[in-house]
Amino acid sequence: MEYNKVLEVFAVIDFSSNRFEGDIAECIGNLRGLQALNLSDNMLIGSIPPSLSNMTQLESFDLSRNKLSGKIPQQLVQLTFLEFFDVSSNRLQGGIPQGSQFSTFDSTSYEGNLGLWGYPLQSLNTPRAPSSVPEDFDEDGQDSGTWFEVYWVTIVPGFVGGLIFGVAMEQFLAVDKREWFLKALDFVAAIKAKGRKRH
Repeated sequence: MEYNKVLEVFAVIDFSSNRFEGDIAECIGNLRGLQALNLSDNMLIGSIPPSLSNMTQLESFDLSRNKLSGKIPQQLVQLTFLEFFDVSSNRLQGGIPQGSQFSTFDSTSYEGNLGLWGYPLQSLNTPRAPSSVPEDFDEDGQDSGTWFEVYWVTIVPGFVGGLIFGVAMEQFLAVDKREWFLKALDFVAAIKAKGRKRH
């Protein structure tokens, strides 16, 4: 997006669902009276300009479904009138600004940015702290190492024994089937021989 001069009298700008490319111009921040800015569903790249925090009357701000990268500027917490904020489905990274209106937005405002972390995504994107429970004990205080040893001592030998028995039975049945088949052939041949003698 290229701007040479931006008027300061707009209240609402909606450029959504176009095929705009390029960076967001710094001069958009000069629209101090703007109340709603929608640049969603374009192909915008680059970072979010910190100068957008100058639009102190902004109530709705939608940058979703672009290719924006970098961090969400902390300066945006100065937008104290902001009621709607959406930067979902971008390539943003880093911590989510905290304080002011940003404490009121839920996770849908940020989803689709795998590099973002912090409230309200903290439970999803922040690595868990290491557990203070020893490795040999589970959360209930049970000795998981002892259970593991019992598993190997009792279950595994039983499984191996059953496997060997199953293979042996398969071989036995296979031999038995062959002998039965040969006996059946002999029986049929004997019947045919008797039939010929009668004729």
